[in-house]
Amino acid sequence: MSKKSIPKGSREVISAKEMLDSIENKTSASGKIAANIMHFARVLRAAGIPVGPGKVLDGFKAVEATGLGNREDFYWGLHAVFVNRRDQREIFDQAFHIFWRNPKILERMNALILPSLVDNEQQNDTEEINRRLAEALKGDKPDNDQDSSQDDSEPDLTIDAVMTWSARELLQEMDFEKMSSEELSLAKRAIKKFKLPIMEVPTRRFKRDSTGDRIDMRATLRSSLRSGGSTISLNYRKRIRRHPPLVVLCDISGSMSRYSRMILHFMHAITNDRDRVNTFLFGTRLTNVTRYLRYKDVDDALDRVTGAVDDWSGGTRIGNSLREFNLKWSRRSLSQGAVVLLITDGLDRDAAEGLEDEVVRLHKSCRRLIWLNPLLRYDRYEPKSLGARALLPNVDDFRSVHNLESLDQLTRALSNESIDRSNIQRLLEATE
Repeated sequence: MSKKSIPKGSREVISAKEMLDSIENKTSASGKIAANIMHFARVLRAAGIPVGPGKVLDGFKAVEATGLGNREDFYWGLHAVFVNRRDQREIFDQAFHIFWRNPKILERMNALILPSLVDNEQQNDTEEINRRLAEALKGDKPDNDQDSSQDDSEPDLTIDAVMTWSARELLQEMDFEKMSSEELSLAKRAIKKFKLPIMEVPTRRFKRDSTGDRIDMRATLRSSLRSGGSTISLNYRKRIRRHPPLVVLCDISGSMSRYSRMILHFMHAITNDRDRVNTFLFGTRLTNVTRYLRYKDVDDALDRVTGAVDDWSGGTRIGNSLREFNLKWSRRSLSQGAVVLLITDGLDRDAAEGLEDEVVRLHKSCRRLIWLNPLLRYDRYEPKSLGARALLPNVDDFRSVHNLESLDQLTRALSNESIDRSNIQRLLEATE
């Protein structure tokens, strides 16, 4: 990839011109390494990692400091510059090993929608490629300035791209984190159609009903007075049943950002489908976003939510957020036996300080407390963090929330009054 292949109008080229010249002279006889670092930064940015011109310059400096004599030093030099959060590590790792291993892979990926790379050296340990990364690599293919003789001398790459799948079934089972931009749009359309058939519970009020099992004495006396008391026709009543209130407490920390954004689309659909739904977001503090989700247009609603929340993709203080909810919002939100959805991965930066007391209080104040954790998608998940250990014994149900199928299972669980704690008991026994 030559320096001429970089667009002349790029801000990165203008701001990094002097650095490009110095890096090219010191690190590569062919003058390609600096341009490749710039293309690699563009791939990371397209895959969702915020990489600006400043970080590109820092990447040049890091490579100049570490040199190219050791691949591991080169990896960690770029890693230190481009990776800021834990959830970015997997994307960076996959992008690095694909981009810097063999550029011919990018040419093959450009012609495929769902590429599945087969490496002869790692045939038995195939790594699943992040979908957003695959899209980014597709959209940023370097120019091929090699001659045909060089192309003929290189071995062919075998890529498995059999398109034998059902789009609907694949979308139902696909993890939100692995969806491409187009698949996320399709998932959001599917979520918009979701209904929540939550169970109906009896209230303290009654209504007149001819098939009721109780005599309505007041209505019976009124009707007998109209007829002069000569005949008394019995009137009946039955207890009114109604959906309980629904309260959602959703974690919006960095490790939950992809899932929480999709869950907000789900909560917008639910809020506009039924009444008495309250939604709270928490990271380092608690924010009530119920009124914003009542806007009919989902884009308008989420824009207002984003403007109201200051701690998006930051740290997590679960215990402090639940304490604030219990003190300020529980009496008005948890009346009439509300169902509470607690959506978090259980990772607490305060080491679960005060979390157990607050979740016990929350559990006693609601009809049912359901913990939704995207980490439960792993078969070998164990509640090893202090936050998870404090939450697990004090919830009624423990479920995963990482794809459309898990959301569909949640709707069916909410329509059932019975509580199944078998998976909770299994996890508790495994941690003892």
